[in-house]
Amino acid sequence: MNELTINLNVKSRTPLYEQIYSYIKNDIQKSALKSGERLPSTRALSKHLDVSRSTVELAYEQLLSEGYIESEPYKGFFVAEIDELYQLKPASRELSFPEQKKKEEKYPYDFSPNGVDLKSFPYNTWRKLSKDILTDDKSELFRLGDSQGEPGLRNAICSYLHQARGVNCRPEQMIVGAGNDYLLMLLGTILGQKHRIALENPTYKQSYRLFKNLSYEVCTVGMDHRGMIVDELEHSGADIAFVMPSHQYPLGVVMPLKRRMSLLKWAGEVPGRYIIEDDYDSEFRYKGKPIPALQGYDVNGKVIYIGTFSKSIAPAIRMSYMILPEPLLEIYYRKSRFMNSTVSKVDQMILQHFIEDGYFERHLNKTRALYKSRHDTLMNCLKPLQDCCSISGENAGVHLLLHFHNGMTEEELIEKAKAVGVKIYGLSDYDVRGGEGQDKLQPTILLGYANMNEQKIAEAIRLLEKEFVTA
Repeated sequence: MNELTINLNVKSRTPLYEQIYSYIKNDIQKSALKSGERLPSTRALSKHLDVSRSTVELAYEQLLSEGYIESEPYKGFFVAEIDELYQLKPASRELSFPEQKKKEEKYPYDFSPNGVDLKSFPYNTWRKLSKDILTDDKSELFRLGDSQGEPGLRNAICSYLHQARGVNCRPEQMIVGAGNDYLLMLLGTILGQKHRIALENPTYKQSYRLFKNLSYEVCTVGMDHRGMIVDELEHSGADIAFVMPSHQYPLGVVMPLKRRMSLLKWAGEVPGRYIIEDDYDSEFRYKGKPIPALQGYDVNGKVIYIGTFSKSIAPAIRMSYMILPEPLLEIYYRKSRFMNSTVSKVDQMILQHFIEDGYFERHLNKTRALYKSRHDTLMNCLKPLQDCCSISGENAGVHLLLHFHNGMTEEELIEKAKAVGVKIYGLSDYDVRGGEGQDKLQPTILLGYANMNEQKIAEAIRLLEKEFVTA
């Protein structure tokens, strides 16, 4: 019988019984205590350690419940037979998280294309609406809501979409969810797995990775200045096309009406073909009116429309919506409506009143003016660089692209910018095909302007000018 020489620390915040439990467990895991070996009785160990018997009993009870020791009536406690079980070994800190992300470096100037100006968020309005909704003490607010999202919110979004985006839908067709990722996963349960999905290249890699992880067969289709090439799509064997026709990410291409009609014709030629339209930032257009959604031209129920408030309000509210064409709506009701809503009813009601009371429209007008000012500042500051690069993707969204022809590679451009404290982003990060052979992309960087004010934009471009123009 092992006397178990345990050094208890009475000043430790860890309870004494837990210290005894940990000591015995570790000895068993390290095979210092062999299987079948008898342990001291609770009376003997409490006397040996000068602690109460109940303290030892608590430690033994925990070891018993976890299967490290066994109790035999009238004989005592014995180490359980765990020789063939996986031996738990403390992993070294270096190997604990091999894929842990490195701390991202902070830069004085960051042209992130995914930025949102959170300083313009309507905090006072949001706070007021939150207070008004929670003041009434409605118990209904905290019951499980409609799996598609609250009817009032869906009705408000439908009215907004019809007026602003030309979308034709009924509230019954809409599903509200916590972000586009969730909605695409939900869509997977509706569509089933036997599909080949085509995305533009370069493309939004989050969607590409998501479809791959959902075990879909995924391919990419080339683009020209009008968007996805429909002839290439036809030969790809895909039956679902994922597109961003109003402002393609990352290239910023706006798909003209003729190409949209060709895409709808492709979808209508074969039963079971669909188009997923991701309309992520169409509110921000600085020349002319916002481009109407592709869904508004669809008369055959072929477009699955997805939108979000992440760009127009804030990413953290996690509010997106999907509009299903009638044929898929029937499948959703049959197969997937049992899945509960992933968005809080309180948040849904706040957003509903934010839209209905006109706050959303005022916020959009304010934000659009703010981004336009930054866009115009950036365009003006880029004039000295026009001899070494060309600009595309302007007049919409919150980023534009610089295509370089000064002999520098994309990597060199990024490193030179980094050296002067400016973070820029390469187009190759969005190239699914890997830029080999004929698909090799021209050295191109993305400059997002939502995160920086006009002064910082001007300062950052002056730094880049010294690095790029004089190189």
